[in-house]
Amino acid sequence: MESIQRIADARERLFQELRKVLVGQEEIMDLLLISLLARGHCLLTGVPGLGKTLLIKTLAQTLSLNFKRIQFTPDLMPADIFGTEVIEEDPVTGKRHFRFVPGPVFTHLLLADEINRTPPKTQAALLESMGERQVTAAGQQMALEPPFFVLATQNPIEQEGTYPLPEAQLDRFLMNPIMDYLTEEEEIEMVAATTSPASALPEAIFSREEILELQDLVLQVPAAYEVIRTAVHLVAMTRPKNSDAPTIVKEKVSWGAGSRASQALVLAGKARALLHGRAHLATEDIRALAQPVLRHRIIPNFHAEAENMTSDDIIKELTHKFC
Repeated sequence: MESIQRIADARERLFQELRKVLVGQEEIMDLLLISLLARGHCLLTGVPGLGKTLLIKTLAQTLSLNFKRIQFTPDLMPADIFGTEVIEEDPVTGKRHFRFVPGPVFTHLLLADEINRTPPKTQAALLESMGERQVTAAGQQMALEPPFFVLATQNPIEQEGTYPLPEAQLDRFLMNPIMDYLTEEEEIEMVAATTSPASALPEAIFSREEILELQDLVLQVPAAYEVIRTAVHLVAMTRPKNSDAPTIVKEKVSWGAGSRASQALVLAGKARALLHGRAHLATEDIRALAQPVLRHRIIPNFHAEAENMTSDDIIKELTHKFC
């Protein structure tokens, strides 16, 4: 319990450092940290100008992690992500040989900015690194140094000229938080801070080694059978072919969440419990994370779209009923 309380205190100190640069968005900060400790990846959705990139860069600083950014554009190629081979000539012997130059994917925290701006061929270049934590290039498999955390962003407004991520790749993301506008008071505070001389820079709270230890500790958080059953049952109720699924799912959903969603709910819930100072997974963790974990895994059908019903609306009703 002393270790868990120390982690909860460190979380609060981490937020204090982030507040030196950012105003508001503490729920998003919490979800990003949960995703990292659960060994997942995050797809952050939000309109331009909300500070998504600044948040991610500052988070990397407070966690002592290497940070790289890829700006996804229509002409980006897979080699721009994982690297390429170049020919070098030995000045002594005159012999030429190939040397692999690692791409930006070889880092700890990778910002895939506007991931839906690049064609599927380039989007798919991240699949292996996200799933297996390795890169296959130049005929070799190269492991990525842990922790490897992909944080992708996408703009929900400008959809012209974009390439929506396929469902299989969406499912690779542990969570899909939605970053909303600041309140008016928060925006006043943000504008006042960013139009004045720079304040103190954020300090590192966790080291890389401590993050790896926390990731191992998340797996050790006990979870009662009934809580796991609640998470699995909630996910099962999103599938329209399930005979026990409620009417709203059978009428409004094309495809529900797969088994990876059940794993994501439990793992993310364990990380949340740890960060909030609890030594066990609780139903409240499942309830709190249901929307960010499930919203990108549920596909509403045309009946739902005709009634302006989103996956969030469906998840909210399911959570109220089954969780």
